Amino acid sequence: MEKLALALPGGYHIDDPEGFEFTNKTLGDVITALLPYIFVLAGLLLFGLLIWGGFGLLTSAGNPDKVKSAQAKLTNAIIGFIIIFAAFWLVQILQIMFGITILG
Repeated sequence: MEKLALALPGGYHIDDPEGFEFTNKTLGDVITALLPYIFVLAGLLLFGLLIWGGFGLLTSAGNPDKVKSAQAKLTNAIIGFIIIFAAFWLVQILQIMFGITILG
């Protein structure tokens, strides 16, 4: 089997690492392996945005511009939650429909 390498400018190259988990895997395999981590990261970002927006709302002291900014952060965080939830739900449905394991 031919070894894979990444060609870099100047004649340099990086050889395919031995024992790398995704050697000779498809893009679908890589995405499937990363999806659980992507959902966790998205959830943590959502939590951070909710905290940031809530803190901004609490410390706005009635300033209409600060209140509007904090409400926009909270609204965007909730929209993001709906998108994350819909994506997770869609992955679950695809697992059931096709009988495959995507999220482990």
